[in-house]
Amino acid sequence: MKFLLPLVLAAGLAWANIVAEVRGAIARNDFAGATRMLDAYRSSSGATPEWLEALSWMGRAELQLKNYDAAEKFASETYQLSTAALKNRKLDDDPSLPVALGAAIEVEANVLAARHQRSEAVAYLQDQLKRFYSTSIRTRIQKNLNLLTMEGRPAPALQAVSLPKGRPVLIFFWAHWCMDCKAEAPVLARILQEFGPKGLALVAPTRRYGYIGSGEEAPPEVELRYIEKIRQERYSAILTSPAPVNEENFLRYGASTTPTLVLVDRSGIVRMYHPGAMRYEELRAAVARLFGQAS
Repeated sequence: MKFLLPLVLAAGLAWANIVAEVRGAIARNDFAGATRMLDAYRSSSGATPEWLEALSWMGRAELQLKNYDAAEKFASETYQLSTAALKNRKLDDDPSLPVALGAAIEVEANVLAARHQRSEAVAYLQDQLKRFYSTSIRTRIQKNLNLLTMEGRPAPALQAVSLPKGRPVLIFFWAHWCMDCKAEAPVLARILQEFGPKGLALVAPTRRYGYIGSGEEAPPEVELRYIEKIRQERYSAILTSPAPVNEENFLRYGASTTPTLVLVDRSGIVRMYHPGAMRYEELRAAVARLFGQAS
């Protein structure tokens, strides 16, 4: 028995990191190993939220490799087991469950779009948005819906600020904790330096998350002061741009990824919707097109 106890403890430690272990195996292109880990974990612990999150990474990885049948299989299994778990708990009772379910919906929609079933993908996302509208994955579903539908349509109105009329606008969704957002600040400064005199406006919405620093819980008034502190320290080059603090803006624009960058033309039509950071060269090329310039 004294030899078994360390093995049991070691197994428990490994299972506590099942998401990291599976992602590590995927990064090594060891899909067989990742599958063995998932099977062993489920045999010993069941389909826990952590296991479902780990399973969802299999679908994401297969989608990245354009193995659409495999991606759909993992997404379907993750979705079915995640929604089954909702019979005795709320989606946001556990942090892993919304990650797993959100990923499953995202992968399924992307598989449909990759198979040139765009209208089916849009209908699927609209259905899921209605079903999970009051949960934390609303923003993620909206993001994927926006990726398929937002460009070429009027920009949704922002709360607490109006988009300048008759001017191209770059909307920069950021978060106080987001390192990629902070790294984007010099890129935005260069873009404004060149295109600001030509009429480009920048709006930089953000939102509260309920904590500050490295995760310390904070009431709204404390977090608002912290947001302004970060804005002064890390975004000094764009301080004159409006920076409304409003969650609804993130929900409408599906800004579950930070930064999210949106370009709106002079007529108020979205010309680019881009979750994630952008290099100066690619963002400049997109902005230049709004001014009829070659990139």
